[in-house]
Amino acid sequence: MGGKAALFLVMGFSLLFMVVAQNFGNISTRAVDNMVDYHDQTVVHNIAVSAANMAAHKIYLDNSWVTGFPETNFMGGTFEVSVDIINVVQNIRRITATGTYRDITNQVVVTLSPSRFSKFAYYSENEEGIWWTSNDTVWGPFHTQDHFRVSRHPTFYGKATTKKNLIYQNGKKNDYPNFFGGFEKGVNLPLLTDALTPLEALADDDGYKFTGEDTVYLTFDEDSIKIRYEWNKLDTTVLTSSLAPNGVIFAKNSVVRLKGNVKGQYTIGVSASTSGQGKVYLDDNIVYNKDPRTYPNSSDLLGIVAKNHILITQNAANNDDITIHASIYSESYGFGAQNYDTRPVSGDINLLGGIIQKNRQAVGTFSGTTITHGFTKQYKYDDRLMMIYPPGFPGTERFEIVSWLE
Repeated sequence: MGGKAALFLVMGFSLLFMVVAQNFGNISTRAVDNMVDYHDQTVVHNIAVSAANMAAHKIYLDNSWVTGFPETNFMGGTFEVSVDIINVVQNIRRITATGTYRDITNQVVVTLSPSRFSKFAYYSENEEGIWWTSNDTVWGPFHTQDHFRVSRHPTFYGKATTKKNLIYQNGKKNDYPNFFGGFEKGVNLPLLTDALTPLEALADDDGYKFTGEDTVYLTFDEDSIKIRYEWNKLDTTVLTSSLAPNGVIFAKNSVVRLKGNVKGQYTIGVSASTSGQGKVYLDDNIVYNKDPRTYPNSSDLLGIVAKNHILITQNAANNDDITIHASIYSESYGFGAQNYDTRPVSGDINLLGGIIQKNRQAVGTFSGTTITHGFTKQYKYDDRLMMIYPPGFPGTERFEIVSWLE
């Protein structure tokens, strides 16, 4: 009986080892298969990503490129790329890159949109020797073509870039900024020299253009806009969407005086043939009908584009704060306060939007930390400007990636 038991025991262990050996074999086979599959999936993914990057680079070099790539051998596989214009008005492009390796395919879809200066919370070509200090906070993207002068750790929440270098007032340890969105130097992004001509063409197309007027007074009144050409004349009121269906309102070789409550999406442009023209004066608050900070679904949006200065008027309405909801673009000068160094202390500039300007301008004067003339700054970035822009707002002549799907 003991012999039979031993025999059964040996046979049992033999059978068990055979099963285990088979399972180990299966596991080894599956491991090899999984490794091969992982390798193939990685290769085909890299092919598709590489093709998408090559296409994006072509568009970066040539904004008009929509040819795509035919079937092309690459990394032991192939890729094909198509480029489609999915929004003709806003010139939005979609790259579809398909990679193939053995019998596996992978697709990457990239959406690119023309980059607009309105995406900046702050932009300047010339900083006029002004320092960014611990009192300064910029909430969105920042760029200057000038030296970036910093003192006592100013704060930047969006990505900050400069063409030149950081300059510290008292050394890097004492002055290096709080860059919460990243920092990059050596970025060359010059302001346009003629952004007004394309804007005028849009006004001619399906907007509205004022001609032959020295001054145009515009008061937004929700759905309507009030217009006059002399300060002591009566307003003419029209439906804004009927006046300028595409949202572009342009004053040729004139001066614009602006205020009101904006409902809808509009850009005010003013050109110049003399130094006295091409200016916008903000005579009072210019605000959205629905503030996007209170109403996240608000679609109200305003661009102000001037050849020359954009100034806060010195008047009774602006002696105690001014609120501005807009992306502001001054091609040859900047945004500032009229008589900033002699006007009385005037409260805060409550800005929601961004400032894009040739030369940084002053809005007030200080003695130490005490204001003596003009305004203090309360600037907030309108986060919507990362994705949308006022009608016809000047572009950087480059594309940027707004989505990447793998």
